[in-house]
Amino acid sequence: MTIFLDRQPLPRIAVVMLAVAFLLTGCASGAAPATYETSASSGLETGFGGSAADGAAADGAAADGAAADGEAVAGASADEPVGVPAEATPGIDLAAHSPTDPASPWVVVNKRVAVDPVDYEPDLTTVRGYLVRPDVAPDLTALLAAAEADGVHLTLRSAYRGYSKQAAVYEGWVAQLGSAQADAVSARPGHSEHQTGLAVDVGGSSRPQCDFEPCFGDTPEGRWVAEHARSFGFLVRYTPENKAVTGYAPEAWHLRWVGRDLAGYLSETGLSTLEEVFDVPGGDYRR
Repeated sequence: MTIFLDRQPLPRIAVVMLAVAFLLTGCASGAAPATYETSASSGLETGFGGSAADGAAADGAAADGAAADGEAVAGASADEPVGVPAEATPGIDLAAHSPTDPASPWVVVNKRVAVDPVDYEPDLTTVRGYLVRPDVAPDLTALLAAAEADGVHLTLRSAYRGYSKQAAVYEGWVAQLGSAQADAVSARPGHSEHQTGLAVDVGGSSRPQCDFEPCFGDTPEGRWVAEHARSFGFLVRYTPENKAVTGYAPEAWHLRWVGRDLAGYLSETGLSTLEEVFDVPGGDYRR
């Protein structure tokens, strides 16, 4: 005898539980979750047609290099997402080097603060026939090479000048312009950054008549230096904006090496002078 059973509708909670079970079974059997497209391009830039070793990390990273996005991707484990920006570069230790020791890469020399001792002579090496401190040479060489790679031919026009040489230069300006005008364009002996071996004057081949002249800033070489010098640890030390602090008329050709750490710090903070960073008096000579 056949017995027919009435089929009663399932309770609503049972329907919901069956639907959840079905979805879970589908995912376990190979349904793939949505994926997001990411960029694994490197954040390390040379920006000047040179190699990464000769270039600098973006935004003026330190000479030993900052971690870039591409490096973070390369070192990520299989469980880590790609395309995650690298952590911010740690803050710089402004007490790492003295602003008064003439052997320090961060020494501040200006019209108010002389080299001490006044006859100080640094260790020196040669770059393209000009004398600079050995710690300056790698970045200076890289800067010149990077400019060449960008089609910009920078020349060196001056570098280290000892106390006696600076005395002769200054006296030449006094004879030509008088002492008041000479003070605006030349340092008195003992007050020149060139005596530290950390400063160079650059020129260009596009308009050589602008070397050591205000129009240098408008040349391809001057514009390139203004844009890229900090990436190699150099400051355009004397600008129209910081004249009151540095005490000198603008010199678009005068580059002062401070290293990539400090140059990057100045870029990040918007500062333009060593006097502001280290709270050193600036301005004109004491009368």
